[in-house]
Amino acid sequence: MTVTVLTLLKRRDGMSKADFIAYYEANHRLIGEKVLGGWATRYERRHLHPMDGASVDHDYDVALEIDFPDQQTCDACFAAMADPEIMREIVEDEERLFDRSRMRSYLIESRVSALPALR
Repeated sequence: MTVTVLTLLKRRDGMSKADFIAYYEANHRLIGEKVLGGWATRYERRHLHPMDGASVDHDYDVALEIDFPDQQTCDACFAAMADPEIMREIVEDEERLFDRSRMRSYLIESRVSALPALR
């Protein structure tokens, strides 16, 4: 059974949304691909843009979704990422990009509704 981890991330103070996305996709994404490779089956960044166009302090900037084939693989991946050298690389780059005090991670438990066909 697929295990999905959702992490909500906020860019660091003083960084524009455009600069945040550009840095994430050109740099931090590569670290994610390297450390998740061989463990995760999906690594998706969903950059968030308020529908009303107004950004407020409590908003997050990206919803990160990572799928693992099972809980055992998820746990093994996070254990491997706890290696001091790997963690140092991740944290150093996160400090360039995120407000690390605002990071929130969740295991997702999904429920899907069947909807009528489109009109």
